[in-house]
Amino acid sequence: MKIEQLYTGCIAQAAYYLESNGEAAIFDPLREVQPYIQKAEKDNAVIKYIFETHFHADFVSGHQDLAKKTGAEIVYGPTAQPEFAALIAADGQEFTVGAYTIKAIHTPGHTLESTCYLLFDENKKPHAIITGDTLFIGDVGRPDLAQALTSELTQEVLASHLYDSLRDKIMVLPDDLIVYPSHGAGSACGKNMSKETTDTLGNQKATNYALRADMTKEEFISELLNGLGRPPAYFPQNVLMNIKGYSSLDEVLKRGVQPLTPEAFKEVVAETGAVMLDVRHEDDFIKEHIPGSIFIGLHGGFAPWVGALLMNVEQPIVLITPEGKEEEAVTRLARVGFDNTLGYLKGGIAAWKAAGLETDSIRSVSPEEFERATEKECVVVDSRKPGEFEGGHVIGAINIPLDFVNEQFESVPQTGDFYLHCAGGYRSVIMASILKARGYHNMINVEKGFGGIKNTAVKTTLNTPVA
Repeated sequence: MKIEQLYTGCIAQAAYYLESNGEAAIFDPLREVQPYIQKAEKDNAVIKYIFETHFHADFVSGHQDLAKKTGAEIVYGPTAQPEFAALIAADGQEFTVGAYTIKAIHTPGHTLESTCYLLFDENKKPHAIITGDTLFIGDVGRPDLAQALTSELTQEVLASHLYDSLRDKIMVLPDDLIVYPSHGAGSACGKNMSKETTDTLGNQKATNYALRADMTKEEFISELLNGLGRPPAYFPQNVLMNIKGYSSLDEVLKRGVQPLTPEAFKEVVAETGAVMLDVRHEDDFIKEHIPGSIFIGLHGGFAPWVGALLMNVEQPIVLITPEGKEEEAVTRLARVGFDNTLGYLKGGIAAWKAAGLETDSIRSVSPEEFERATEKECVVVDSRKPGEFEGGHVIGAINIPLDFVNEQFESVPQTGDFYLHCAGGYRSVIMASILKARGYHNMINVEKGFGGIKNTAVKTTLNTPVA
């Protein structure tokens, strides 16, 4: 069977391309659809179907743009109610793509419309299953997203549905099936995903906590909900975009890649309240940046951090980018629904300075300099997630996770300098930029984060005996 996983690390998302005898299908496509069209053209194939496993929360699907450009039919599972033309499959309904057969299996739990697709090869033998957010490698989908849209669908209700779906629809399938999920490690759609992005169903039955054969429904619900962090604020907004529709990516790109002179850049910010988003490397931002700009670098977990921290997908944005990275930045913003990019600073920081405009910087120290600073009493803020913090931290450090810094400004030290770090140096600069934009200028960034700190003599819970 010819099936290809198309994995995008920035958002830990997998789309799938299936082709047989001149016909093709795409499963859960990303917003930028041209690569799928080119792949089908290379195979002399026509894209016949666009299968959606559910209304995604963590990214905006490319289903509508792809359908308009190819004439392919969009397919959802039972109970889905999109506000555009789509085929709503019945549970068990089969579709053909060349010599292959695709069977829709309704698996409510992550969402009510969640549907998996069982793939049969040319010999009608079950070969693989595309599981969406129903089953991951090492985990299952979180059941708490629908309550943001419908209060009756509590996480307990959906968790109960998921237990039944897994046991009645998935675990009864052959062990040698290849499992193709929608996400891997790093996605906020689950809590314990493996870095592996495929496996056999048999191995998942043996190793995935949620598929234990002797697990009661009550145990399943308890384990699934335990430690489940709050979903990012942009998730419900992406769901609505996937249900209702959105602007063509071509239109978003045309508007977003407009070059702006420093003066025009300033005018757009003043007139629209646009966020000045600097997507360069953190080292460049530390040295020099536009006062009030927010750093989220393209080389890190860019799109999810934009969604988690800017929160409102309608927020106007103007960009400061490395040269030639303007289109990439606009595209990656659009993946998570941030379509309101209004242009970029032509010539970057060099043009800004040439226009006689002010720049700012972040005080930053090496791990060794931080070690010397801790010889005296100092305040340390750790911007990592609570689980990372619990796994080892600087003695006496305050944990203010970057994920929800916008809600925790009262916890930030108000007077005196404090040292700020994360795991490797990316997230702490994001937090520093947000704090500076809010008027806090008393932080000192620790380069290389906790990874660098561990290599010094700084007292941490990893090298200090517990009394």
